[in-house]
Amino acid sequence: MLAAQRRDLLLERLRTEGRIVAKDLAAEVGISEDTIRRDLRDLAAAGLCQRVYGGALPVSPAIADYATRQEVSVDGKQRVARAAAALIEPGATVILDGGTTTLAVVRALPLDLQATVVTHSPTIASALEEHRDVDVYVIGGRLFKHSMVACGAAAVEAARGVHADLFLLGVTGVHPEAGLTTGDADEAAMKRALAHQAADTYVLASSEKIGTASRFGVLPFSEVAGVVTDAVNAVVRALEVPVIRA
Repeated sequence: MLAAQRRDLLLERLRTEGRIVAKDLAAEVGISEDTIRRDLRDLAAAGLCQRVYGGALPVSPAIADYATRQEVSVDGKQRVARAAAALIEPGATVILDGGTTTLAVVRALPLDLQATVVTHSPTIASALEEHRDVDVYVIGGRLFKHSMVACGAAAVEAARGVHADLFLLGVTGVHPEAGLTTGDADEAAMKRALAHQAADTYVLASSEKIGTASRFGVLPFSEVAGVVTDAVNAVVRALEVPVIRA
């Protein structure tokens, strides 16, 4: 089998089955496991898969730049946003993550909402300008431009002074085996720090993120109260966490 044929086969398996186990595929098609692993390394280097122990998973489209992500799964993000906005009760203190789905949550909030919002995203903070009864506190630090959020040691330290009722967490990948993932180590650490300051953490996951994985783990499913998603598929049913259908 030529290299181009193997590449097409691997991409097709990722699309249809949602994962590749190198050992099993090698035995199935009569190619050495080393060859499969080498092909997966090449695909990963091209940004076409996420390598994991023993094989690979689909890469998340949410690792694209911020402007591009604003055009991805717009309807799904809006449905997730409406469901997530309903979790915010009047008078609550809420931590809002950065990202395009969380921005949709802000746009779904009633203008007369009374609440306190803590965020490490200047984009989210500015989007709350018209919510006159929402007090907004901004956590500062090094700006991670991919998601337009503050990260780093200073931001993590500032987060430790926050105590919230709810954290709406954005991730780039949600997978039953890989867990909740994102593409940057500092951003993952910041997300963990914020989650540890909230009574409940809900994951915002429009359908393009379900069944995919990125490089860095954020939290185990055991540490979140639920996943808000518009996806309805076998991967969602395999998640060991409550699911809120958007």
